[in-house]
This record gives sequence, C-alpha cells and structure tokens, in this order.
Amino acid sequence: MQFMKNQQLATIEAEVLIVGVSEHQENLSGWSDFKEIYGPNLDEWIKNLDISTAVKGLTKLPTTLKNVKRVLYVGLGQRKTLTPDDLRAAFAATGKELAKSRVKTVGLWVDSLATDEISVTDAAILAMEGLVMGSFQVENYKTTNNQADVTIEEMKFISAHDQESILASLEVGEIYGNAVNSARDLINLPGNVLTATALANYAEELATKYDFEIEVLDKAQLEELGMGAILAVNKGSKEEPRLITIKYNPKEDWEDVVTFVGKGVTFDTGGYSIKSKSGIVGMKGDMGGAASVLGAMQIIGELRPNHNVMAVIGSTDNMIDGNAFKPDDVITTYSGKTVEILNTDAEGRLVLADAVAYAKQQGATSIIDLATLTGGVITALGFDKTGALTNNQSFYNEFHEATEETGEFTWLMPLTENDKKRIRKSDVADLNNSPGGDGHMIFGGGFVGEFVGETPWIHLDIAGTSDANAPHDLGPKGGTGVMVRSLATYIMRITAQNK
Repeated sequence: MQFMKNQQLATIEAEVLIVGVSEHQENLSGWSDFKEIYGPNLDEWIKNLDISTAVKGLTKLPTTLKNVKRVLYVGLGQRKTLTPDDLRAAFAATGKELAKSRVKTVGLWVDSLATDEISVTDAAILAMEGLVMGSFQVENYKTTNNQADVTIEEMKFISAHDQESILASLEVGEIYGNAVNSARDLINLPGNVLTATALANYAEELATKYDFEIEVLDKAQLEELGMGAILAVNKGSKEEPRLITIKYNPKEDWEDVVTFVGKGVTFDTGGYSIKSKSGIVGMKGDMGGAASVLGAMQIIGELRPNHNVMAVIGSTDNMIDGNAFKPDDVITTYSGKTVEILNTDAEGRLVLADAVAYAKQQGATSIIDLATLTGGVITALGFDKTGALTNNQSFYNEFHEATEETGEFTWLMPLTENDKKRIRKSDVADLNNSPGGDGHMIFGGGFVGEFVGETPWIHLDIAGTSDANAPHDLGPKGGTGVMVRSLATYIMRITAQNK
C-alpha cells in the first residue's frame, strides 16, 4: 500500500474518507472544521443515531465534494473507555467493508482516532493492523470466480501531528497485518499443495528476501543426525520431512538467542490412532505453529530489531501405510531419550521434541514453541484462548505483557511434578507420548518440556485459536495467524528495553 502524507480535509481525493466518531464528537479537535466541509447536521445525526457511534458501528454517507465519493464513519463508542482492542476491531470491520466495496483509494483522518489513553501514533498502528487483517480474503479454487481481487492501493492520511511519525506508524501497522495474513494463507493451503518441501521452499524465499541465514535438512540428513522422532511420524508418508532453521543475527555475537519453534505437520490423519471422519477435516491446518513462526519472522525481517532471533520448524505429514509407526513402538529421539508410542495421533509433540533439542544445539538461550497440539486445550479453554506452559515464570510474565499489548489472550496452565512423573512412566522407555486424556493439554506440552531442560521455555497450544470455524472480529473463517503479532512484539519490547 502506498501512503501519502500532508493531505488536507478540504482537498483530499479518495473513494472513501474514514473518520472516527464517538459520543460527544463535538469535543474532538478539528471537528468544527470538518463539519463546515462535510455537513452542518453531523452533530444532530450522531445524536439521533443516524451515524452510529457504537464500537464497530459503520455508517457510510455520500458527500457533495467532488474528490471524495463517500465518508465512512467508524464508531468508537465513548473515547474515555475505548481500548486498543476495540480500535483494532473497529478497523477490522472497516477493512471488511472496504474489501466488500472493492475500494482502491482511501483517506484516513488519523487524529479522529486518538484518545487521552491512545496516542495518535498508536492509533495509526492499531487502525492499520485492523484494516489489513479485516480486509483479508481466503483464496479459493472455484472455477466460477472470475472477479479479480481488489485491495487498497493508496492511503492518504490527514493529521495535525508529525507527519513522519504517523507515516512510520501506519507502515508498522501494515507490516504486522500483512504478516498475519501471510500466516493465514499458509494455514489455508490444502495439504496436497503445502507439503513439508513446499513449506521449506516458502521459508527459503522468506530468508532470501530478508537476508536471513537458513538451513533445510532433508530426510537423509535427519537420518544421519538421528532425529528419530520426526522420522517416526514421517514413516507412513511418501512426502519427505524437513527441519527448517532460520537465523536472524544483527549482532556481532550469536548469544542471547530467542528461539521460536513451530510444529509444521502439514496434514494429520492421526496415523494408526486414526481420527474420526469429522475430526480429520481441517487437519491441513496442523502446521499453524509453523505458520505463526514464519509470520513473526516476516515482521522481524521488515523491522530489523537489534536482537538475535532463531526459528526452527519440524515439518512432515502424519500418514498411514504398511511402514507407518504404531502404538507400542519405541523410538529414539535426537536428544537420545527413548519414547514408548501409545498414541500415533500424539505426533506433534514428537516433532517438537527433536526440533527443540536441535534449537538448543544451535544456540537457543530461550524457547517459545507453538503448536496446534491438543484437543484438550479446547476442552479446557475454548476456541478463543491459547493455553500456555512454562518452566520460567519471569520469562512468561515478559511474554504475557506482549500478548496483552496485541490482544491475544493466553492462559498459563500448571505443570506439576506429578504430571512429569506420568510422562516419564513407561516399562520400556524413558518417556511415553500419551499418559491419558485427563490433563491432555498439560501432558502434551509437558512432553515437549522434557527436551528443553533448564532453558527458559514457553509452550503455546494454539489448537483452539489457530483456525476459526466462523468469521470473527479480525478476519474470516479459516486460519487466524494467532501469535504472529505477539511473538514479534515480544522481540520489539525486549529490544527497546536493552537499548
């Protein structure tokens, strides 16, 4: 999107001009000038609810000005109670409306969005995040759809504040929104299109674009390294597995390396512990953790924070044939620990086990792993909350501050010594991969923790939040790109703290 600054309310040219409205709009600086240009009856229309001030309420009105076809009033409720989440959601609704209307050029009166608590620069970021995420449309393969996609190509903004700061903020919001949408695109791809090889190819393109160091290990290399967990999950597949490592190293030394580890299971049948006919649908999205990691790396590539970051993704599908791994098998992981397989549908934790062990070998000093890991997290927390585990409370607290900033809800679950004892209970191996259905989310994430050791670690189970089964505030049905913004925001926050 091209941004154009130094615009004036009276002379701006756009298909749609976006203006934030709230109760007591007459107190907004510049509102009297706006009324002189766009209509003296605006206060009365707001009072009579002809223009909605409800949060996410949209009112589109014509104007007599030649250079603006419509004014879109975006409801902000009461400015004194407006939250960042409200503002982001209001502009996601705006993005949906603009996409439906196939608008290419917009004007934005940025100052009409600010409050005493939300600065004009923060408002610009939030508005662009929402606008870009809300306008996202899921690609499809319908042969009857011959209408070309239309997206916003140009934004002209109006502000009495520093133009360069507003411009930079709008660009940051767009970067965040675009990265979320990139993750959504990956999640929505069919499993016959997005294989482990295709995911690795995507990562290589990302690395080339942003000058990241990248390593992609193929099946022969994984066998040579003894990555028995990933290879076990892959045994029933005709598609080769991949282990993808991306390094962003803006400093002289490779130390203090925050590492994102993503589960990249491109389709999960459940293996011989096969899923039901309804449960297997949607398993193309079982690589949501990998998608979120790559989305976060896209933001890091654009904003170039001064902090070392690594991404590690273990990718394969989990299929069934005569060679597939089975319940009662015993495998040896990259760490050397052995695992008794009690459930082949508990495969994601196996992929992550080798991935986190490799991340440590590559220099990770802290680890955040993301995975669509268990149905248990949905049972416990529903579809709107991400479950978390940690071995380091202060690390989690710092990350949680980032999730509060982005509005991505996480809930920390307990991981007790009794839980660890059950994970380690096996007559024939060091660990078992499925201690039972009770506490399923804790056992799934806790299994990964067995391979982390003392490294500060956070596990994020996004099984409920990675894919939406209906349209929602920030986007359509399908992949959500959850945690893309939180991961990147965490890096930006610690970078700022370390200056």
